Amino acid sequence: MKSLESLYQNIANLGFPIVIAFYLLIRIEGKLDTLTNSISELSLNIEKLNK
Repeated sequence: MKSLESLYQNIANLGFPIVIAFYLLIRIEGKLDTLTNSISELSLNIEKLNK
């Protein structure tokens, strides 16, 4: 019975940081996509200026 309680406690302690890490990764992924698009647009505009 003690090991089961210990397992639940470990899940509770580790679960929250894991959920936060996934949430932050998802948010950062969207921002990275936007940044990638902006860099692509910038390089296209630089090419147009050089022609």
